[in-house]
Amino acid sequence: MKVGVNGAGRIGRLFIKAALGQLNRVKEDLNRNKILDVVHINEVNGKVFDVVHLLKYDSTQGPITYNVSLLGDGSISFGGKHMSFSQFSKPGEIPWGKYGVDLVIECSGNNLTPEALEGHLQQGAKKVLVSAPIKSKKILNLVYGVNHTKYDRRHHNIVTASSCTTNCIAPAIMVLQEKFGIQRGQITTIHNPTNTNLVVDAIHKDPRRARSALMNLIPTTTGSARIIGSIFPELAGKLDGHAVRVPTLNSSLTDCVFSLKTKVSVDEVNNELLQYSKGSLKGILGVESAPLVSSDFLGDSRSCIVDLPSTLVTDNRLLKLYLWYDNEAGYACRLADLAFHMMKKVRRK
Repeated sequence: MKVGVNGAGRIGRLFIKAALGQLNRVKEDLNRNKILDVVHINEVNGKVFDVVHLLKYDSTQGPITYNVSLLGDGSISFGGKHMSFSQFSKPGEIPWGKYGVDLVIECSGNNLTPEALEGHLQQGAKKVLVSAPIKSKKILNLVYGVNHTKYDRRHHNIVTASSCTTNCIAPAIMVLQEKFGIQRGQITTIHNPTNTNLVVDAIHKDPRRARSALMNLIPTTTGSARIIGSIFPELAGKLDGHAVRVPTLNSSLTDCVFSLKTKVSVDEVNNELLQYSKGSLKGILGVESAPLVSSDFLGDSRSCIVDLPSTLVTDNRLLKLYLWYDNEAGYACRLADLAFHMMKKVRRK
């Protein structure tokens, strides 16, 4: 199957790199050698030269080893792999069939309704994977390593990979729910700015987001915890959270507090997380006992890394966890993993 990308922003470009083996995955990552056939990029906000330049140079993740160049016919050469390019503004305008695309990775951040996404299918794509949460019961929320096996090629033409923060917390929640049971919980994601934040103060519909991301800690919203209810139905309405945007370039931290159904100790919780990191969640959930800081997780391909020294238990049932994640690279790798999983399922029809 051939893959097309709509939206060559941060996640779109990093997905391309992950799909072509140019993001450094941890050695435990079972999918680190799987390569996808990306054949087309659609980006309405920039010309092909801009995309080539930003694929080649990255202030956050650093340079790549592949040669990236613009060819005479207006296509992109990425390590010898050719990708055509277009600048259509709406999914229903992009002729995916012409480009031979079977699976579209929707990374524009603009087409977040089932109706808009149907345009990809109408133009010849067979499946769509969205790199953002969608508030619709019609669209299946998938987190690779947690519930990706629920994907059914016969019924799911459009699915979402949720958000980077949901991908961070879901593996840890899965362990806690299976081993101890969760009564309720709250999370705060301490998150670096994205391109929706402002460099200097300017008018914005959210007065806090109107302020400079370079100078402030900015409280804002996140739906990452609430989305957990669509992945673990028994936890629907029992989890919520906030976000704080902080002036660091990359790598984020989620502060999680859970009330558990059973009595636990710090050692019991950390040991279970350790065992899962070596077993069914290998390469997705990690643990770290060293006293590290956010920059140490730059480029880490895992969805979630538990900061073991920070685990706290109060009165046997109130649990606090710190979960690190590279909200760009980790999420891009999970997108690539989900895409590969979907393609395997379609091939078996």
